[in-house]
Parts: sequence; structure tokens; C-alpha cells
Amino acid sequence: MTNTEIYDKLKSAFGPVIGEWHEQTGGEYMKRLSSYADVADTSFIRDVCLYLRDEPGLEFDSLLLLSSVDNGDKTLSVAYHLESKTMRHYIALKVTVPLDNAIVPSVTEVWSHANWQEREAWDMMGIKFLNHPDMRRILLDDDWVGHPLRKDYVYPDYYRGMKVPY
Repeated sequence: MTNTEIYDKLKSAFGPVIGEWHEQTGGEYMKRLSSYADVADTSFIRDVCLYLRDEPGLEFDSLLLLSSVDNGDKTLSVAYHLESKTMRHYIALKVTVPLDNAIVPSVTEVWSHANWQEREAWDMMGIKFLNHPDMRRILLDDDWVGHPLRKDYVYPDYYRGMKVPY
């Protein structure tokens, strides 16, 4: 099944919840792994992922990567790269939230290995995942202030009496 066929199936199942399809140019590898569908209503990302996992013929059994990006326009995005090992196809989804209200439903109930990837997105970007079983920092100390991969982040001069950067 091609990415556009999967997108069409999502669009017919979820209607306006599924936004635009962004087809990347280049070789087949680039098209397959870099094309993505916007999920226009962030509150449905868990339902969309459950559908992709459980729907016969789709069977997306693995979350390959969950990543986050500061778009530089007061919004943050979360990208979900999914794979079906049994059906041998891939798709990527993307949700975008405002910087000042960066909250996205967790997909740990869909794929348990999303746990640490969501924690990293929280730690580095400040995106909070609703209903996450352990939403705390994973890379930085608990008392670190801010989220260092945001474009507006200002690095502290000192942390616990040590000069930053070293």
C-alpha cells in the first residue's frame, strides 16, 4: 500500500481531523520516509494512531521515531514515523501546537516504547504529553530551567556553581 493510499484511508475514516498530505520530492526512499500527513486536530492523535495500529491492512505495529521541532513561528510540532513490519509500509504524521500551550495526547498506550521518546520531547522542547505514565525529565536534571532545543532558549551562565558551557 502506498503512502497516498494510506492517507486516503485515514481521510475517509477521520475526515477533517486529517489535514494536508505533504509529498516529498526525490527518490522513492525520500518519498516513503519523508512524506507526511498533518493531523489538524491534535486531540485525535491517539485515536488516529490506534486506527493505524489496529486496522486490517494497515497494522502499524511500530513507532520508529517520535521527534519534535520548534518551527520558529511560536509553534512546536511532533512528528510520528510509523512502520508496519508485517505489511512493509511506512507513514509519518505531524501535529502542531502553540508554543504557549504545548500539550499533545500521549501515544504510550498505543506503543509502549513511545514512553522515552515523549519524555525526551518534554525535556528538550517542553511539549507535555497528556496521560503519559511518567512525564519527567530524561536527559537533564530535574532542577534544570527551560527546554534547551527551543529557538528562544537562553543558556544560563552558571548551573550549580559551574560555568556553562564548560
